[in-house]
Amino acid sequence: MRRVRHSLRLVVAVASTLVTAGGATHAQTALNPLAKPQANPLTNPTLSPGTAFLFGLEAKFAQDTATGGGKAFASWFADDAVTLGTGKAAVIGKTAIAAGANWDPAKYQLTWTPEGGQLSTNGDMGFTWGHYEGTSKDKNGNPVKSTGRYMTIWKKLPDGSWKVALDSSNDEPAAAGDCCKLP
Repeated sequence: MRRVRHSLRLVVAVASTLVTAGGATHAQTALNPLAKPQANPLTNPTLSPGTAFLFGLEAKFAQDTATGGGKAFASWFADDAVTLGTGKAAVIGKTAIAAGANWDPAKYQLTWTPEGGQLSTNGDMGFTWGHYEGTSKDKNGNPVKSTGRYMTIWKKLPDGSWKVALDSSNDEPAAAGDCCKLP
């Protein structure tokens, strides 16, 4: 038991060091209070310090997006970033990404939860993947929800900040048996 506590303290200490040592221009938090428990190194001691660090980036990215909408979302992308979405052409460059990310958080909410990730061995790139949900209302005020999977590739810039290099998403697969139903 003592060894487990020591290991857990070590994981938390290393994750905290990684989160604060990045020097990112955005403030970084270690955990997203809305995240599912598997993203928490305190409840999942098998979570590597690198993955905990990336989950911390995702938490701050998601928090900024929830409060600042599309403008905040776009601010997390590198100048040469790319976004890929289901049935859409690639969007290349931060300027183009920002032009399409113009939603108001009062009218549209994009939330996501990382489920996995990995930091490179030299600590300058990493990826996360998970589940996202977008919620809004149609012209009649009825709720509209979109769900899917995402993958984000992160890179550390020369100034020490972390930015999104690639963000890819695809719609949630159809429910079992939905593929062959007739209208």
